[in-house]
Amino acid sequence: MDVGGTKIAASIVDSSGRAGLKVKISTEQHDTARSIAQVAEIAHRVALESGISWRDISAIGVIVPGIYYTATGQVWAPNLPGWDHIPLRDALAERLPVPVVIDSDRAAYVTGEQWLGAARGLTDVIFLAVGTGIGAGIISGGRLIRGAGDIAGAVGWFALDPRTKEIYKRVGCFESESAGPALARRAAGGLTTEAIIERARHGDSAARQIVEQTIQYLAMGVANLVSVLNPQMIVLGGGLMQAGDLFLEPLRREMLQWAQPIAAKQVRIELSALGEDAGMLGAARLAFLGTES
Repeated sequence: MDVGGTKIAASIVDSSGRAGLKVKISTEQHDTARSIAQVAEIAHRVALESGISWRDISAIGVIVPGIYYTATGQVWAPNLPGWDHIPLRDALAERLPVPVVIDSDRAAYVTGEQWLGAARGLTDVIFLAVGTGIGAGIISGGRLIRGAGDIAGAVGWFALDPRTKEIYKRVGCFESESAGPALARRAAGGLTTEAIIERARHGDSAARQIVEQTIQYLAMGVANLVSVLNPQMIVLGGGLMQAGDLFLEPLRREMLQWAQPIAAKQVRIELSALGEDAGMLGAARLAFLGTES
């Protein structure tokens, strides 16, 4: 299950990665208890509508858009009203008849791509999700990196510009300069990010300049990841990367100016092969791994 700020998506996935029936519902925005209950309800719904007995389901993988605290089973998800250190593991254990494995969405993205996507079989991979925000899932030496407080991957807070702005205090420098909303903030006339991208594709000079400014910051952030972690591959995903035709090649070139030269020549930078299914497939893989350990 992929729990997001606006929707919850769920599917039955087998051990080879084949997905069956997919169900999506809108996430409850005003009642915390209700939104937690939705997670269990959609699991029961998928099992029922798939005609699969709970005896044949080994585990449920749930991913959340924030921090999952592995020691306590609590979740902090700022895009979900009221999800401030909620005891999600205990709440779901009371409602579901099989083991529940919970993790962050960024952990699922990189796990999904390593399992079935662009980074299949690699041991050192980063998934950089660039949408309304920025986060990174990191696998290094074959291990998922979570950090001392389960916060590893909060790369939106990279410091890339000494001329601090008020917004940096809320979401971080890298995120404020590189995520989807950054394009709209740079535009005049209230243009949306989607409109800017469309204009850039058709050669509008002002729109292309906005895209180029965004790519400069993206390349600096990617270069930092390359220099620190020396990955085999960085996979780019998220809403903004749906316009990968505009971003990928310029970002590759610009990254070479900033990253450690040997690591920069070794790394491959690719677009997600799984798209919006990366999270759900990654959640399934994390569930299988969690029940094997």
